[in-house]
Amino acid sequence: MDQVGHFIGGKHVASTSGRSQDIMQPMDGTVRGQVALGTVAELRQAVENAKAAQPAWAATNPQRRVRVLMKFLQLVERDYNELAELLAREHGKTIPDAKGDIQRGLEVVEVCIGAPHLMKGEFTDGAGPGIDVYSMRQPLGVVAGITPFNFPAMIPLWKIAPAIACGNAFILKPSERDPGVPMKIAELFLEAGLPAGILNVVNGDKEIVDAILDDPDIKAIGFVGSTPIAQYIYSRATANGKRAQCFGGAKNHMIIMPDADMDQTVDALIGAGYGSAGERCMAISVAVPVGKETADRLIEKLVPRVESLKVGPSTDPTADYGPLVTQAALDRVRGYVDTGVKEGAKLVVDGRGFTMQGYENGYYMGGCLFDDVKPDMKIYKEEIFGPVLSVVRAANYEEALKLPNEHEYGNGVAIFTRDGDAARDFASRVQVGMVGINVPIPVPIAYYTFGGWKGSGFGDLNQHGSDAFRFYTKTKTVTSRWPSGVKEGAEFVIPTMN
Repeated sequence: MDQVGHFIGGKHVASTSGRSQDIMQPMDGTVRGQVALGTVAELRQAVENAKAAQPAWAATNPQRRVRVLMKFLQLVERDYNELAELLAREHGKTIPDAKGDIQRGLEVVEVCIGAPHLMKGEFTDGAGPGIDVYSMRQPLGVVAGITPFNFPAMIPLWKIAPAIACGNAFILKPSERDPGVPMKIAELFLEAGLPAGILNVVNGDKEIVDAILDDPDIKAIGFVGSTPIAQYIYSRATANGKRAQCFGGAKNHMIIMPDADMDQTVDALIGAGYGSAGERCMAISVAVPVGKETADRLIEKLVPRVESLKVGPSTDPTADYGPLVTQAALDRVRGYVDTGVKEGAKLVVDGRGFTMQGYENGYYMGGCLFDDVKPDMKIYKEEIFGPVLSVVRAANYEEALKLPNEHEYGNGVAIFTRDGDAARDFASRVQVGMVGINVPIPVPIAYYTFGGWKGSGFGDLNQHGSDAFRFYTKTKTVTSRWPSGVKEGAEFVIPTMN
């Protein structure tokens, strides 16, 4: 049985807290091991190691730093199948989905190999008489990431790679539900040549989170999780003078215009709504068909597809999706479905009674499909984070557009249409951070930035892309003038470029 402690100063370190939490295997409900719930002192030990190692790493030229990233990519490729299986067993997603989780993280690592270019400053020759002005980007020092259970490879890599490429030391607090892959990532970075202390992993619960938020030597924090926790972390971190980028919940809509290719639309909805058991912040959880005829055609095609979804254990390569992450998550999602029925939504496919033969203790739920959902219902307003799709019928385009615009979340949205004018108008007017046009999950490619609006994102800079390099560096601007030609005597007016 696995015993997961911390990774500090390039070594596995056992916790002395005496507190731990079971690591479950969602597909059969068995206990895989225990993960330590660390102490403030153990977090402080990681910070001290990071502080000691960071100056030499920052002084290493950017090309040499990114060579470590290049070697890391090779090592992940070597261990790809092992990592995917570990991820699937701890999280519950299928192995093909787990491989996608890893790959999306690696794509950000690949972009960060361009750090020598992305960290370049600016230079102005002759900004004034004998005066040159230039800027440089420098690392912040020690930074931290608090990452969620649903992408235990991708989101840690989204934060680790740009942070260390910029010359920072990084402390990761991964989810205690599936800590195995983050620990393996730290081991592989060490094997790739990252100096000990530059990447530390401290496992724990709220005690460690608060210690990170309050530690005076941690200069910036990145977080992904629920909106209430994102708000809490953002407010406490910024109150302590730290930079923070915090990403929260979502309620992603797909607008379906009357001219949309309905077969393509249904394919997109099935994958985007039910993939990974709906445990994605970019999952489509609301379908908005425009007009009664569109809605009726959509339901007619959706029902048999939802009913035929293949739910299976994480190791089944033919399964469409696997179990939810914990029993508590399963109970929560079932509760939302119960609430939707009580609120008067029409449950046209009910997956609550699904069981898996031979895996009766696993956390499985069949696909659920609601029709006639109204905007005042709880199942519309709140993030369910499970294999549940709600259909909200709109009479016309303007009514459909109003739904995502007025929702408290603004993470992702999509429109399916053959009309270029409608798509262009939608992309311009919708008040959501990431937009797909005939693309159901509009996660930007790694050299663009990822981030939602409204209650889905807190902070001025997004994840990955150029924003990551801005977030993990501070800009220093130098104005220089050499003695030749300098006038003697004190000057008492503010300098100008005259």
